[in-house]
Amino acid sequence: MTFKLSITAMALLAAATAANAEKAKFEYWYGLTGDLGAVVAETCNRFNASQADYEAVCVGQDGYDKAVQNTIAAFRAGKHPALLQSFDAGTADLMLSGEFYPVTKLMADTGVTVDWADYFPGIANYYSSKSGEFFSMPWNSSTPVYYFNKDHFAKAGITEAPITWEGLEQALVALKDSGQACGLAYAPSAWIDLEQFSMVHNVPVASNNNGYDGLDTELLFNTTLHVKHMENIQRWLTDGVAMMRTQAAGKTARDSFVEGECSVFFSSIADHNTVHKLKPTFGWDVQIIPTYEGVERKNSVVGGASLWVLSGKSEAEYKGAAAYLAFLATKEQQQFLLENSGYIPVTKSTYDALLAEGFYAKEPYINRDIAMKSLTWSEPTELTRGIRLGGMIQIRAEWLAEVEAAFAGQKTMQEALDTAAARGNEQLARFAQTYAGKSFP
Repeated sequence: MTFKLSITAMALLAAATAANAEKAKFEYWYGLTGDLGAVVAETCNRFNASQADYEAVCVGQDGYDKAVQNTIAAFRAGKHPALLQSFDAGTADLMLSGEFYPVTKLMADTGVTVDWADYFPGIANYYSSKSGEFFSMPWNSSTPVYYFNKDHFAKAGITEAPITWEGLEQALVALKDSGQACGLAYAPSAWIDLEQFSMVHNVPVASNNNGYDGLDTELLFNTTLHVKHMENIQRWLTDGVAMMRTQAAGKTARDSFVEGECSVFFSSIADHNTVHKLKPTFGWDVQIIPTYEGVERKNSVVGGASLWVLSGKSEAEYKGAAAYLAFLATKEQQQFLLENSGYIPVTKSTYDALLAEGFYAKEPYINRDIAMKSLTWSEPTELTRGIRLGGMIQIRAEWLAEVEAAFAGQKTMQEALDTAAARGNEQLARFAQTYAGKSFP
């Protein structure tokens, strides 16, 4: 399946045009952009062409942050959409806002059947209540991996992509010794360097089991193994086995990798399809994110986004939203997403069916399911089921600003993380004050 509107699909759309006026419309605001945003838009076209009752009016918001911010502003004016694609960082804020219609309740109320038990626990837990009620529908799900240049590794005598940080450091040194100018193309990421790192090492990001057990929560990442890890990355940059590669620095880590300049970069598995489309002239593959030696590895946690049904809409809009969500939950539509992105299946039945069909044994999908192995490495613990922190968007921003200051030599990494935690705690305190007396369901 390729990401193109077939002649048949175009004909269906043309034939449906006359009936559009009679369709019940509902708005869907999404945050994905570029190639991935185009995939979202195409799911809307496919849904609209598949039936005659509803029309999804899908509007890109130029990024996850803007999607959430624009929705908040639209609520005040009473012009918000029925559906919102919100990333993981917005989950806690949406949960306590009260301005949503839990998808399990929506489906029950509209008589639409979805097998909620079919969703992977590591994905379901992030978007569910303690009792297992789904608040939002998991859809474009991902987890981080690292991408590596197999040709560079072979030249440096590296026979296997390491799964420990100590092993990766040895590989970066070997790459430098082999004449490779840039080993790791590094771009600081709170999602990868802080949140996912903490998950696989089973160390807390914050108290109260990462916020699940109460709003009187404080950040703890400045007291854990995370500090040593960021100090190590800083040392790699100083030693020249890693180089800063960000948009602000003139070239992204992914571009540096695809061009063959740098041997390794960390990113979401969602980048897998994009790297293929950029056609590197060398062999490459992906590996799970490392852990430190002596640590019992745990599961990584889901990233990407889920679909929230918002309050204050009409019965017709809700029926349309339910039909669209059920459409996306099918194996056919999950596979369409996977084939045109790097995302992973959200249901066990779809993953099992793809394995049986040999999906992950074919190019360009070979080894993409390593993300599934990472997500399901262990049963989720109280520290690896996810994060429930209000103001997570701002907390990530504080972390990034302080870490960048440390990399620039303006302060030590410990000082930077102490400041980031202190400023993040101010966000958490405001969140707790706003929702005083409430708790996460």
